[in-house]
Amino acid sequence: MAAPTKRRKPAATGRTAEVVRRTRETEISARVALDGKGDYDVATGIGFLDHMLEQLARHSLIDLTVRAKGDLHIDFHHTAEDSGYVVGEAVAKALGDRAGIHRWGEALVPMDETLTRVALDISGRPGLVWRVKFSRDKLGQMDTELFQEWFKAFAQSAGVTLHVETVYGDNNHHIVESAYKGLARALRMAVERDPRRDGSVPSTKGTLGGAQRRGGGG
Repeated sequence: MAAPTKRRKPAATGRTAEVVRRTRETEISARVALDGKGDYDVATGIGFLDHMLEQLARHSLIDLTVRAKGDLHIDFHHTAEDSGYVVGEAVAKALGDRAGIHRWGEALVPMDETLTRVALDISGRPGLVWRVKFSRDKLGQMDTELFQEWFKAFAQSAGVTLHVETVYGDNNHHIVESAYKGLARALRMAVERDPRRDGSVPSTKGTLGGAQRRGGGG
């Protein structure tokens, strides 16, 4: 029997940030390194969500560590939603003033019979357009409706405009996995430094970070 593959622990490299969120319902921490290699160390207590966050890290090349404790004896809602907030906030914090980045990202991701389109703008104007439908109520033990809650929370705290659309697809696992892989690819494109910008903020307003509180960025 082959020895199990060891995960490389995320290294401290490049633009990094760590966020901790504690409420009466959850305690969640996340650490990201935007200029990483896609290493991950994830434990939320929800197996399917762990799998999706691992996909997010691996295909965005963002190193990601997540630890979550939540009221799973009630349901998975608080842990799923709050993990989206914490990962998104960590990404926003690591981006800083967002100077020199590409800002926009897009991906068209096929997964067997499914095709998913994801587009995002690191604009400081948070919002989610979610055109994804499932034919099952659960994947593993996770309610499929909670994936929208995760993406909404991520978009809100990361300060991104995010569009996710299933172009077509039948298998529910493929639908949601291609959505996370699409987010990963689009995020990788958007957060990468653009050498032609020479460190300038990609906005005519001259600011993007925290713009959701100041009327947005052009």
